[in-house]
Amino acid sequence: MTRSKIIWITGASSGIGEALALRWAAPGVQLVLSGRNRSQLELVAEKCKAVGATVKILAFDLTLTDEVASAVASFQAEFPRLDILVNNGGISQRSLLINTPMEVARKIMEVDFWGHAELTQQMLPFLVKTGGCKILVISSLTGLFGFPQRSAYSAAKHALHGFFETLRLEHFKDNIRVTMVCPGMVKTNISIHALTATGSEHGLMDKGQEEGILADTCARKIVKAVSRNKKEVIIGKKDVIMPYLKRYFPWLFYQIAQRINPLG
Repeated sequence: MTRSKIIWITGASSGIGEALALRWAAPGVQLVLSGRNRSQLELVAEKCKAVGATVKILAFDLTLTDEVASAVASFQAEFPRLDILVNNGGISQRSLLINTPMEVARKIMEVDFWGHAELTQQMLPFLVKTGGCKILVISSLTGLFGFPQRSAYSAAKHALHGFFETLRLEHFKDNIRVTMVCPGMVKTNISIHALTATGSEHGLMDKGQEEGILADTCARKIVKAVSRNKKEVIIGKKDVIMPYLKRYFPWLFYQIAQRINPLG
């Protein structure tokens, strides 16, 4: 008899997180949906339940240690194991480094790096004890190279790679597998909610974001990559060429990157 799959998704209230929840939702699947916006999570939960999934909502703030610990305790008290952990919650940036106060940069790092690192580290003994887990980490193309007006965001995504690639090596024997996902432009609200130098929201949909791939298309490719235990997957349109240019033709990469409109 096939056992039910248990999947925990952070940042599940919208965008890629919501799209992944809807992709995985099916009879026999137990979804745990997390984020700060409980009412929005409930809307996603209803869509998932409509196709037969069992859903639990664990609403919490990734930047608050006590709330992370409480969520971990709640999960471990209710579920016997975890099959897939999706580290997805995040916030982007639209500000030049020279204008960005460190408190704004630290906030981005808290959400995009430290929250995921803490949640995973707290879950790790449980994952080892219960036979392993697939850990999915939503990074970004800017986790592979720097980009204008993304200094803290890019730094946080780079940090995810160092942290989770180390975890992969240290716990391969414990049946823990890590898939790093590096999306380019995806049509979500991430640019609208991105932080400016003042710490306020950008409030605009960037042209590149508007023309990006659909969140469901991204989610479909992610699900496929996880099923194949891919270590890294790059997803997008023509922007996916940038990491390859950086590696093999760095002179061309810098020519292009210096001309790109970071709000485009």
